[in-house]
Amino acid sequence: MLIEIYFNKVQSYIKDVLCERNFGSNIGTFAKKWHLCSMNWIEQVTILDLLVKGLIIGVVVSAPLGPVGVLCIQRTLNKGRWYGFVTGLGAALSDIIYALITGYGMSFMDEFLMKHQVLLQIIGSIMLFVFGVFTFRSNPVRAIRPVSANKGTYLHNFVTAFFVTLSNPLIIFLFIGLFARFSFVMPGSAIGFQLVGYLAIILGALLWWFGITYLVNKVRTQFNVRGIWILNRVIGSIVMLASVISLVYTILGKTIY
Repeated sequence: MLIEIYFNKVQSYIKDVLCERNFGSNIGTFAKKWHLCSMNWIEQVTILDLLVKGLIIGVVVSAPLGPVGVLCIQRTLNKGRWYGFVTGLGAALSDIIYALITGYGMSFMDEFLMKHQVLLQIIGSIMLFVFGVFTFRSNPVRAIRPVSANKGTYLHNFVTAFFVTLSNPLIIFLFIGLFARFSFVMPGSAIGFQLVGYLAIILGALLWWFGITYLVNKVRTQFNVRGIWILNRVIGSIVMLASVISLVYTILGKTIY
């Protein structure tokens, strides 16, 4: 709460003194150049805020049980937990590549992103809802393939998962929706600051793969094909619910992550 009050005061000072009163031409020009007059400091500048957004994005991108998710579960059950986890690592590396491509592309639309932030958040929420419906209705069991009796090396499991995920460029549309919803791309921000956000995405993905492989390994004797189907439906339901809540908050002019 104290941090929020502090940043509100700083932002108010910048808008009032540097921007509206044009206090010092050089300083005022600098403030406008780097979007200090119009940016929402509470939503876009705090490191903690960026970390939370990155973690959420990393989890949401990794959670749906597509081909690589099913592959991760299969390897966990048949080869062991760590084989499943390195499969998730391969998927996470591919995901961050697509995240960087998406962020880089959106960085060329600085002015558009600043002027239409609310509209983009609404569009992002709708895209996430559609993604949740697709996840809920999909049947991950169809992605099950026979697993080789040979465990292979960790590197082999990592590389195969990487290319399975990389072969699906449509994930860029999911990143566009997530980046729009969370105002993740920050025009004018320093490279180091942006790097924190992308590292948080990786961390969120790793937390998901670590958690899912731990859970599957613990209940391996009870986990079956129906368990994969139920888990995917739960994930889809959560994404739909979260997108509806975020859409309502955005329309009401309130903010959540």
